[in-house]
Amino acid sequence: MDFSIRAIRADEWEQTREIRLAALRDPVAHLAFLDTYEAAVQRPDSFWQERAEGASDSGEGNARQLVAEAPDGSWAGTISVLVERPADDVRFGEPAKVDQTHIVGVYVRPEARGTGVIDALFRAGVEWSWSLAEPVERVRLYVHEDNARAAAFYRRFGFVATGERVGVPGHDTAMEDEYEIRRAS
Repeated sequence: MDFSIRAIRADEWEQTREIRLAALRDPVAHLAFLDTYEAAVQRPDSFWQERAEGASDSGEGNARQLVAEAPDGSWAGTISVLVERPADDVRFGEPAKVDQTHIVGVYVRPEARGTGVIDALFRAGVEWSWSLAEPVERVRLYVHEDNARAAAFYRRFGFVATGERVGVPGHDTAMEDEYEIRRAS
């Protein structure tokens, strides 16, 4: 499958909305996302417009959403990368102890799985992290303890479990495990 990896554009809010809703309908969405289809589908257009603007290549640079685009313009997958600094408000998980980025919103459409899309998205996300003008020390992500397929990919890609765990919001016992890649010295 031919595809190119790029940052979304601010005017692509409808495509951003569509792929997010597709992700939230995936059979493992309950393990992969802290959002639900039912909640997301109710959000107004202004929410999606602001989200796309903030994660686009013309945004403030605190987030980047990357997509794998097929030659026909369709999006095969996406990831988002959030910049986290120790002084920032916590979005999820433990507060940043160092300057870092945080990968979230990972999704590849079923028909594109196994084609290398996920590897290309992660390479681009990690490269974007290392290219920031204000350097970061690591890239982190969280994975639900029951999401073995995702955890296996993260380890294969080079992420290492840190031993840090956080509770899943809204669940009494479910946990998310933190993984990281450190910047090479």
